[in-house]
Amino acid sequence: MNRPPTHESRPERARRRRWPAVAITLLLVAVVLIGVGQALRWPGLDLFATETKDRSGPAVLKAVQDMHRYEGAAGTFQIVVDLEQDARFLPDAIRGTRTLYVATGGVSAYVELGELGEGSVTVDQQRTTATLRLPHARLATPALDPERSYAVSKQRGLLDRLQDLVSDNPASERAVNVLAAQRIGEAARQSDLTTRAERNTTAMLQGLLRALGFERVTVTYT
Repeated sequence: MNRPPTHESRPERARRRRWPAVAITLLLVAVVLIGVGQALRWPGLDLFATETKDRSGPAVLKAVQDMHRYEGAAGTFQIVVDLEQDARFLPDAIRGTRTLYVATGGVSAYVELGELGEGSVTVDQQRTTATLRLPHARLATPALDPERSYAVSKQRGLLDRLQDLVSDNPASERAVNVLAAQRIGEAARQSDLTTRAERNTTAMLQGLLRALGFERVTVTYT
C-alpha cells in the first residue's frame, strides 16, 4: 500500500536539513574547547578551571575547660567502614545506600592529675622519698582526621538519588563518621595505649622529682 505523498514547504525542508549541520557544528566546538582546555594549562587560559571561595564565618568559642592531665600516649588508627542502610520492603535498587569509607583518626591516653586529693602524694621527712598514687589512665574521645579520611564508593537506590537531587542529606555522612569513631574507639580500648600512658607518666614524674632532689620516687595507679 503506497503512502500518500507528504508535502513540505521549502522553509521546513531547509530547516530539517540544517539541524544535522548545527548539531555537528556544536559538537566540533565542544571538542575544540575541551582540547584547548586540556592543552592550554597556562595561568588564566584554562577554560575549565574552578575557583574555590571560602565564605565560612569566623569560629565561635563555645566552651573553655581547664586541663589538668598528662597525655602519655597517642595512637593513630585506620578502619574501612562498610555501612549499608536498606529499606525493609523495597529492593536495594529502589531504596537503600551502601557507603565504603576509609577513616583515619587518633586517640590519646592521659592521666588525670586534677583529681589528686589528700594522701595522693606522700613525702618523707628527709624529702628524699616520694610516693604518688594516681588514677589509671583513660582514653580521650576519638578524633577523625578529615584530610586522611575519604569515601571510596557510595551506592544509592533510585529514590535516594532523586532525594539527593532535591536536597542534600548530610545525615548520611554523619552516620558514617559516627560509626568510624566508634570502631576506632573500640580498637583503642583493645590496644595498650593506657598501659603505655601510665608508663610514660611514671617516667615523667620520676624525672621531674629526681631533678628536685628526691632519690626514690614511687608511682602507683589505683
